[in-house]
Amino acid sequence: MASHGQLATIKTRFSRALAGKKLAFLAVAVVACTVVALHPATGRVANAARKGYEQLESFARIISIVQKNYVDDVETEALIEGAINGVMSALDPHSAYLTPDLYSELRIDTRGRFGGLGIEITMRDDVLTIITPLEDTPAFHAGAKPGDSIIAIDGQLTKGMSLMKAVSLMRGPKGTDVTLTVARESEVELVSITITRAVIKVASVKDIDLREGDYGYIKLAQFQEGTGRELRKALDELREQAGDGVLDGLVLDLRNNPGGLLDQAVTVSDAFLDAGLIVYTDGRVQTQNQRFYASAESTEPAYPMVVLVNRGSASASEIVAGALQDHDRAVVVGTSTFGKGSVQTILPLGDDAALRLTTARYFTPSGRSIHGTGITPDVEEEALDQGAHEGVEDDPGSSDGDSSGEESPGVDSTDAVSSADFSGDGEATDRQLQRAFDLLRTWKVFSKVASFSDGPAAPAVP
Repeated sequence: MASHGQLATIKTRFSRALAGKKLAFLAVAVVACTVVALHPATGRVANAARKGYEQLESFARIISIVQKNYVDDVETEALIEGAINGVMSALDPHSAYLTPDLYSELRIDTRGRFGGLGIEITMRDDVLTIITPLEDTPAFHAGAKPGDSIIAIDGQLTKGMSLMKAVSLMRGPKGTDVTLTVARESEVELVSITITRAVIKVASVKDIDLREGDYGYIKLAQFQEGTGRELRKALDELREQAGDGVLDGLVLDLRNNPGGLLDQAVTVSDAFLDAGLIVYTDGRVQTQNQRFYASAESTEPAYPMVVLVNRGSASASEIVAGALQDHDRAVVVGTSTFGKGSVQTILPLGDDAALRLTTARYFTPSGRSIHGTGITPDVEEEALDQGAHEGVEDDPGSSDGDSSGEESPGVDSTDAVSSADFSGDGEATDRQLQRAFDLLRTWKVFSKVASFSDGPAAPAVP
């Protein structure tokens, strides 16, 4: 049971939180501080502060009642941590309280001490959901798919589980196994996927190819440090392969790309835009309101361009697709993207813990919100279910790119054009990629027609 001294300590900690001196014991104090900030009038500020302190008094009484009457002994720190987690989970799935252990794990994960699965996850409708497996990672090869709902992790049900808790359960020593139980729209029964953890290292540029007619193809797997530089290098390689050193068009493949660093999304977009807004963020705090613009320096020639997206395209991928679409620089082909358009900021606390807090949302140059809606392609094209072929996974089935896993009616992979075969070795055709190259070729044909119509008038017939 909490002593009078412990209750006094709790009150002191929450009072400090109200003053902004100790965020670790935020709980209800966050609400109180927010109300104070939004009501500058003196009387209203006093009322808001008074209400906040009254709520903190109620919280302290609840702590006392629980510790006095609950069937088991409970530690004060555990109760307070649970309250903080409750506050953060009530905000959105991406905001979380990082305990010292979680925060430490987050910081050292890139040093190779922990193994991962190679999937991006989120909460969608309060269900732990796979955004996409990164290609050539353990999760990808084990058969995880975009849109899979994770029901259990090693038998532990995920209902009510926080995103950070789920991440911590999936991480572990490399070489060890974890079993995910998932619900998939194409399956009546739950699917069990056993994945061996590994240190995940994914190159930004996954594939480069030059097709007949000097049409380039670049696949970006994720946006990480150096992605913009790797893209420039890939473009230079394609130009070296082209007959006259000039590309006739480009397909930029962002399918199953879960995103990554904002600055790299801006750099990639800037490579194809010579001016104008790329993306902007909008939050309640002025410092979170940012604008990112393109420059005319080293802009790629204005060749025809197609951007491929699907349900596994999220965050930074959606920023690039949205910017190029809004500026009419590229035609977006595929299925609607995931809709992950919020900004999370890590706010370290004084006790080696931290807050992961959603502080802003992304918007495309035209003002479209990415979050929850995603990017709608200019040309809707479902993917062909390719069964055992792991190189090109998408969300075949319904028009919103779900993971029904069923081949669309009337489509036969044997009817595919060989030049659109993703790997060139006889594997199943990538229908979305085929459509992209068809659009580039058609673009070139119509450009010639347009040039002819602008030319000199035909001679009069005698």
